[in-house]
Amino acid sequence: MCRDLPRSTGILATILLAGLIAPPAAPAAEPIFSMSVGAEYTTGGYGGDESVDETYLPVTATLDLERVSFRVTVPYLSVSAPELTYIDVPGGEPIIGEGPRVTTNGIGDVHASVTVYDVIVSSDGDFALDLTGKIKFGTADVEDGLGTGQEDFALQADLFRFFTKFTAIGSAGYALRGDPANVDLQDIFYATLGGSYGVNERVECGAFYDYRGASLEGSDAAHELTGWISTIAGARGRAEFYLMTGFGDSSPDWGAGISFARSF
Repeated sequence: MCRDLPRSTGILATILLAGLIAPPAAPAAEPIFSMSVGAEYTTGGYGGDESVDETYLPVTATLDLERVSFRVTVPYLSVSAPELTYIDVPGGEPIIGEGPRVTTNGIGDVHASVTVYDVIVSSDGDFALDLTGKIKFGTADVEDGLGTGQEDFALQADLFRFFTKFTAIGSAGYALRGDPANVDLQDIFYATLGGSYGVNERVECGAFYDYRGASLEGSDAAHELTGWISTIAGARGRAEFYLMTGFGDSSPDWGAGISFARSF
């Protein structure tokens, strides 16, 4: 089943999440290709004296087959932060630098994922388990602080409980981090708990709580809360908007995003 959630969630933990949100849908009887574009803004102090302001503009291509989905995201980043700051993963905990405030722009890390749907499914169809493998390619410019320059890998399990209008969703994953120069990034566990509600045939909404282990030794784990609303736009499109807030020094103070997806 075609299921994806906001980048800021663990199922987004954003760790390696490509794509923005698309609530649960029926399995694709025939191959379906879709494209999405989005814009997200986050800001936070992350324990420093100045804020890190990040604008994230992803373009995502998705191919959904009956039981398998392939997704690739190429983002553009604009980051305003103290000099020598660099982004661990977009929407994640940045590595704060020291120096005058600078703004850098460029292509971010490319993300790719493969999801196998209904690995386990109950006889009545009320429960389903999906598995996803993800890779973050170190394509962003390290000198400009837009990435670590290393590849990250993750494996994630998503459990769904379907009701008439509500879908409960739980996600858990583990990410293996690359080894950038001058910093020791920790492999991390991440998890998400929440759900989506079908308001009517056109509109869905939902909320998710995310946990992400600390990227750096001695730093706090990240805790974030995201609420979203999604509506059908035209014959083959869907528009979505979300707001998020973080708790603690490892999360952004707040953020907002919008996306539009169209299938072909």
